Amino acid sequence: MDNDDSKIQDTVERSPLTNAQLAIELERLKQQTYEIASRYEGDTLALLAILRTLEEIHVHICDTLFQPSLPNNRQKLYALLRDIELEGGWPYIPRMKLKRLMANFLEDVDG
Repeated sequence: MDNDDSKIQDTVERSPLTNAQLAIELERLKQQTYEIASRYEGDTLALLAILRTLEEIHVHICDTLFQPSLPNNRQKLYALLRDIELEGGWPYIPRMKLKRLMANFLEDVDG
């Protein structure tokens, strides 16, 4: 392995996604979120509030923490792109389209 490959590998190995403590914390956060959402199953407004909160968190992290941390050299950019390729895409929270919402509504009315 040449020097550049070694630097890239070091960056990838130090990735927070390989950090066991982060994995534990994220799993705990995911389970808590599922539990909260489950308690409000059937309550559209409460579930919408949860989704809005998740989106707010997503935007805040993306704008204030993630974007400023983006790579400023080729090795770090390569490591980030490699991680995205290996671990699965770019985080995105899609909004429900009005068309889909209306389709769901019409299914309920017709059914």
